[in-house]
Amino acid sequence: MSDEGLVLFAVFYRTDAGNEPVREWLKQLTKEQRKVIGEDINVVQFGWPLGMPLVRKLEADLWEVRSRIGTGIARVLFTVGGTRMVLLHGFIKKSQRTPQDVLMTARTRLRNWQKARL
Repeated sequence: MSDEGLVLFAVFYRTDAGNEPVREWLKQLTKEQRKVIGEDINVVQFGWPLGMPLVRKLEADLWEVRSRIGTGIARVLFTVGGTRMVLLHGFIKKSQRTPQDVLMTARTRLRNWQKARL
């Protein structure tokens, strides 16, 4: 696929230990689920900025990509820095509200990523 027209380059958040939590989460999903999520992320990369129903802003510097997969709704929480879309956290949503522990994980990773950029 060509990068022509690409607005954002998707990158995985990396911990100090070198782990990539979103990549690891994606590997646990089925091939079909990964394909749907990947296509949705790709739409965001080429169409940014986007809104509902695909992208929802959660708070300052934190958005979610909303993907409908066979077993429910997957979310990938991300931030944008320059031309980068940093994938911070992924999960399967089981309730109406985004769980607080999920938000806390994403916020922590966001802060760590922001500090590393300084």
